[in-house]
Amino acid sequence: MAIEERLGEELKQAMRTKDQRTLDVVRMIKSKIAERRTAKGAGPMDEAAVQEVVAAYRKQMQKASEEYAKLGDRGAAQVEQLRFEIEFCGRFLPAQMDEAALRTLVGERIAALGVTDPKQVGRLVGDVMKTHKGQVEAGDVKRVAEAILAGG
Repeated sequence: MAIEERLGEELKQAMRTKDQRTLDVVRMIKSKIAERRTAKGAGPMDEAAVQEVVAAYRKQMQKASEEYAKLGDRGAAQVEQLRFEIEFCGRFLPAQMDEAALRTLVGERIAALGVTDPKQVGRLVGDVMKTHKGQVEAGDVKRVAEAILAGG
């Protein structure tokens, strides 16, 4: 079933059960998809484009969660809601690569590209993101690559 169809089903179910948290997040995602669909110069929305919208929304919520976490007790309720939204978005995205698999992948790509200098990490990140977009975050690739190149 396509992501948009699944979102529609989630919306109906949340309305039936009066689940306000789910209603809010589904409506927000559907609104982000509609914004993308009607944006100037936007092409047709295929499944990959919808996944990009969900991934972008998830990343936005992760950043917001980090900011609210800095507030301590004052931001605790917001952090809880944002974590729910992040987890919800995860249902519609491909599984993220775990740390061990990421280290293996980055190590292989470092060897294949002959990267020896930390200044070349950008090229490595670009290479990995071309083939594994959606499975890894660019920031994680950079962090792991820098650690490997530093001898860690």
